[in-house]
Amino acid sequence: MSAVNDIEAIQAKWADAVVGTKEFRGEHTVSVKLDSLLEILTHARKELGYDFLLDISSLDHFGQDPRFEMVYELATADDSKHLRVKAKVGEEEEVPSATGLWSAADWHEREVYDMMGIRFSGHPNMKRILMWEGYPFYPLRKDFPLAGRPSEMPDVAFTGVAPLEGGPFVTSPGEGDPVTREPRSREFE
Repeated sequence: MSAVNDIEAIQAKWADAVVGTKEFRGEHTVSVKLDSLLEILTHARKELGYDFLLDISSLDHFGQDPRFEMVYELATADDSKHLRVKAKVGEEEEVPSATGLWSAADWHEREVYDMMGIRFSGHPNMKRILMWEGYPFYPLRKDFPLAGRPSEMPDVAFTGVAPLEGGPFVTSPGEGDPVTREPRSREFE
């Protein structure tokens, strides 16, 4: 079977849930309704053999309703099939977590939450992964200003000497081969 056959099987089983399909340069995408997303992902994992989750990402269609779109990149371990599954998400809606299907979904979903503010129901550890807890904004949303927003965080940028310069974990620049520049090859007191 191929991704084309898999999309046809999904369309046959979930005719009301499939919003559209697309093929572009050999890549196959199926867009589905949010309320059927987890069921279709489960079918892709257990019945169609997509045992490898490559990525989970999100899009911000600022000014449209629904505003967001989830994108799941699935593949088989032998790389014989690749399928993209998309679902539109409103600002106040939660997406069902895929961590029960692929453990790799854990950090991907946390990153989507942290950068876009999309929450995942059933996620085992729904907290920020890149920004600090309590940060009130979502930096990858299109309405986030390019210059950033004021925060209570102290200024962490500096122009002086790097704090680890010359230390045991820093490779020495300059002459010599990579082995002699390796931090472990130098003697430290």
